[in-house]
Amino acid sequence: MILISARHPLRLALQSVDQCLFTRARLSLEKQLSHSSRLRHHDLISDGSVVFAEALWDHVTMDDQELGFKAGDVIEVVDATNKEWWWGRILDSEGWFPASFVRLRVNQDEHMEEYLAQFEEAGAGQEDRAGLGLNLGPGLPCKEQMRSNVINEIMSTERDYIKHLKDICEGYIKQCRKRTDMFTEEQLRTIFGNIEDIYRFQRKFLKGLEKKFNKDQPHLSEIGCCFLEHQTDFQIYSEYCNNHPNACLQLSRLMKLNKYVFFFEACRLLQRMIDISLDGFLLTPVQKICKYPLQLAELLKYTNPQHRDYKDVEAALNAMKNVARLINERKRRLENIDKIAQWQSSIEDWEGEDVLSKSSDLIYSGEMSKLSQPQAKSQQRMFFLFDHQMVYCKKDLLRRDMLYYKGRVDMDQMEVTDVEDGREKDFNVSVKNALKLRSLASDSVHLLCAKKPEQKLRWLRAFADERLQVQHDRETGFSLTEVQKKQAMLNACKNHPAGKPKGRHDAVTRPYYDFLLRQKHPSMPSALPQQQVFMLAEPKRKTSTFWHNIGRLTPFKK
Repeated sequence: MILISARHPLRLALQSVDQCLFTRARLSLEKQLSHSSRLRHHDLISDGSVVFAEALWDHVTMDDQELGFKAGDVIEVVDATNKEWWWGRILDSEGWFPASFVRLRVNQDEHMEEYLAQFEEAGAGQEDRAGLGLNLGPGLPCKEQMRSNVINEIMSTERDYIKHLKDICEGYIKQCRKRTDMFTEEQLRTIFGNIEDIYRFQRKFLKGLEKKFNKDQPHLSEIGCCFLEHQTDFQIYSEYCNNHPNACLQLSRLMKLNKYVFFFEACRLLQRMIDISLDGFLLTPVQKICKYPLQLAELLKYTNPQHRDYKDVEAALNAMKNVARLINERKRRLENIDKIAQWQSSIEDWEGEDVLSKSSDLIYSGEMSKLSQPQAKSQQRMFFLFDHQMVYCKKDLLRRDMLYYKGRVDMDQMEVTDVEDGREKDFNVSVKNALKLRSLASDSVHLLCAKKPEQKLRWLRAFADERLQVQHDRETGFSLTEVQKKQAMLNACKNHPAGKPKGRHDAVTRPYYDFLLRQKHPSMPSALPQQQVFMLAEPKRKTSTFWHNIGRLTPFKK
């Protein structure tokens, strides 16, 4: 074990962040560190074995030197020499792909069961199996050996993950807090998010797994219940994943200054962490929450329905898919708040509180005629239905791309009813394709008329969806913080000062991709992956209709 004294140049480098001192310290320590260990997958490839990886996220590319794939695709890894880009093959296609977008399969021989089935039909014995090189363990049937492999991988990766989290908390955060001249608490919260909470939770989760792990006969382990017991606790990853783009942006700003580059590298070397930059370590929780559904799906595949763990593993898989779904949904909602703030800043004559004070999602939008008491005069308006409220605007007579704020309706206090075609009693007028909003807190009544019957039905569905969305948010505890609301409005005002629309992609996006693939071999792709890393493998979600709904209204085209 390498001991680093209090007067070691690396410790002094942490205090002074001196470049020359840092360089000497790094060379001194790296000479002492052993480089004899090699990655298992690289050894397998070097030995001529076939190694398969499973895609965690979509890799969309226009470069013919890169290998495109979708989440869930199986890729044969041909070359894994470089830590950032690997060379792989899918059917007849070959190319480079980002190593961080995949996970290695536990059971590399995907067709082993088929081979065994064929041999059993032909009456082949154990000796014949051994001749094929199918090492199934001492007396274990194939499926049980496969299950042991998956269980062992889950336990191994959990232990490794705990070490990563510990290294981040003790190797980086602890050192950063000592340097109040370099970091504020707000900066550290942005960079590291709630990773300390995740570390505490994962230690508790691993203890539960260890209790259920059968070291002598791993295939008999019953770990499904551990995931079920902590399924709500996994939701803390939502906050971390949502903050991750901001962490990358903050880091990219700091890393422009040499003193931060030297400081973070000194932290890594002092903690004797592997040669990955800080932003790579901060990606680990994002990757981890994506891997759970894949690991559980593989575990279920090799668990017999008669196994005592089968039902729990099946339920755990659905639970972790729901966690992934929730994280994706919350991420989409947080992305939408910037768009909502931009939309509001394009509306003329805005009155009252911001939309984000109560809402975070656009449910539906469109044009309808509106009649309200006591005037009962028909007015053509554009309606925007958000969760908790509906805003309506008037189009400019000359500039149809300009909208003027005219009012809003509190949907928490409204009852929506379908109105039959004919004479409406409250307004004493003939209506067609109408629906009514009646306030539960006052005598206020709004009569809305669509142009076509199908539009009316779509609005009725939208109002029902809005209530379901509010209920779901209440059950899952989703809400925006005051900081998120203020930041979104500040960004909209800063980038949209004179009513001009803000660009759809701001400065957050680029650094968020840059951290993934910073170091590239000259012969490797120079283009960055075009698909966001947060697209979880399971489940897939329909594309947001936000821009489809309000992009066509043309305030964004000024």
